[in-house]
Amino acid sequence: MRLSIIALFMTMSFLLVGCSDNGNTDEAIQENKKNDSSVEDTKKSNQESLVDKEIFSNLPDVPQNAVDIIQQMPGVYANKEVLGDEVEKQVIERIKDLPPLPEKPSEEEYDKYFQYVYSLAANDFPDPDDLVKKWEFSMYGSPEMENPKFKFKENYNVEIILDSSGSMNAKVGDKTQMELAKEAINDFVSNLPEDVNISLRIYGHKGTGDESDKEKSCSSIEQVYGFDKYNQDSFSNAINQFKPSGWTPIAESLKQSFESFKKYDQESNTNLIYLVSDGIETCDGNPVAVAKEFAGSNVSPIINVIGFNVDSKAQEQLKQVAESSDGIYSTVTNKDQLTEEFERAQEILERWESWKTDAIRDADAQRVDNSFDILGFSNDWNFIETDQSLRVSYLITILREQEKINFEQRDELKKRASTVQDLIDSSLDEILEDLKSMNQNEIESLKEEIKNKYKTEVE
Repeated sequence: MRLSIIALFMTMSFLLVGCSDNGNTDEAIQENKKNDSSVEDTKKSNQESLVDKEIFSNLPDVPQNAVDIIQQMPGVYANKEVLGDEVEKQVIERIKDLPPLPEKPSEEEYDKYFQYVYSLAANDFPDPDDLVKKWEFSMYGSPEMENPKFKFKENYNVEIILDSSGSMNAKVGDKTQMELAKEAINDFVSNLPEDVNISLRIYGHKGTGDESDKEKSCSSIEQVYGFDKYNQDSFSNAINQFKPSGWTPIAESLKQSFESFKKYDQESNTNLIYLVSDGIETCDGNPVAVAKEFAGSNVSPIINVIGFNVDSKAQEQLKQVAESSDGIYSTVTNKDQLTEEFERAQEILERWESWKTDAIRDADAQRVDNSFDILGFSNDWNFIETDQSLRVSYLITILREQEKINFEQRDELKKRASTVQDLIDSSLDEILEDLKSMNQNEIESLKEEIKNKYKTEVE
C-alpha cells in the first residue's frame, strides 16, 4: 500500500512538471512568434522605404550620355585611393548608417544603391569645350580671329592672382599647394619675354580661418609686384614674403585688379589674368558678377582660372568666372599640371614677341599642335575612366565586406558599373571623332560646333 501511494505521488509530480513545462513552452513560442513578427515587420518597413531614405536623396544622376559624363561633378572620393588605410576608414564611417539592401531588392533599389556608390566615386572628366578654348587661346594674335581681345596689341600685361588662404597649406606629396604654386609661377614669369608687364596679387594671407579674423582676412588683398618688367630678385622677394593663413576674397581681388588694369585699355593692350585658387569665395562676394563686369569693360581681359584640387562646388563657381571672360578653366592636382597651364601662356607670349617682328605662326603648325592636344585629351580621359572604374569596384567591395550587400547583389551592382564604363568608352570615341574633324575647320566655326554639341555652360 505504501509503495502504491509513493508511485501515485511520483506520477502526479511528473504530470504537473510536464504541464508546467508545456505552459512555459507555449509562452516561449508565442513570444518568439511576436519577436519574429516584429523583425519581419521591421524588415518589411526597411524594404518599403529604402529608396525614400534621406541618405539616398538629392543624389546626382548616373550619366546616360556623353554630355552627362562631361558635366558630372567630382565625388567625395574623386582622385583618392579608397583602399588606402585612412580613406577606407572614412568610407566605412560614411556608410555605417547606410541601410543594407533587402534580400530581394527591386530594380529601383539596385539603381538607387548604385547611384549612391557612383556619386562617391565620380571623377571630373575633361570637357571638349575647354580644349577648344585652349585652341582658341593658342591662336592668340592671328588676324583671322574675330574677337579683338584675342589679337596681339603693342603691349602685353599679365597679372597672377594667387590664393593665400589657409587651405593652400594642404600637402600634395611632400610639399604644400602654396609651395608648388610659387615654384610654378616663378618658372613661368622667369621665362617671359622681357617686354611683358607682370603683376602679382595675393589674397587671404593675413589673419586666420577663424570667424573672428574674417573681416581682417577678407580685406587682405595686395598687389605685391607690378605692373613691372621681370626682375628676379624683386619678384622672388615679392612672392616669398607671405604664407597661407586666412579666408578667400575672390570677388574683391578681381575688383582691385580691375582698378589696376583701367589704365591698360584693349585698344593698345593685350590683357591676361591667371587666377589660381583652391576653393570657393568665402568673403560673401560674387566673383562671377565682378568677372562679367571686368570682362565687359574697355580693359577686356582674358581671365583664365586654375582650380587647384578644388571640390565640385568651387569648380562650378570658378568655371563660371572663366567663362564670363572667354577664359579657360582648368583643374590641376599637382605641380606638373599647374606648370603645363602656365606653359601654354608662355608659348603665346613668345609668339607675341615674334609678332612684333612680323613672324606670325601658320595654321598648319597650329593643326599639328591641336592633334597632340587631342591625343592628350584621349589619354587623360582613359586615365580618369580607369581610376573611376577601380574606385567604383573598390567601394562595392567595401559594401560587401561591411555586410551592406551580399555576393549576388555585389555582382548586380558591378553589372551597372560595367554599363557606365561602356558608355564612357563610346562617348570618348564620339568626342575624338568630332575633335579630329573640327580641327580641320576654322577656329570660330569649330568653337560653335563644340559648344552646340557638348554644351556645358552654366545657365
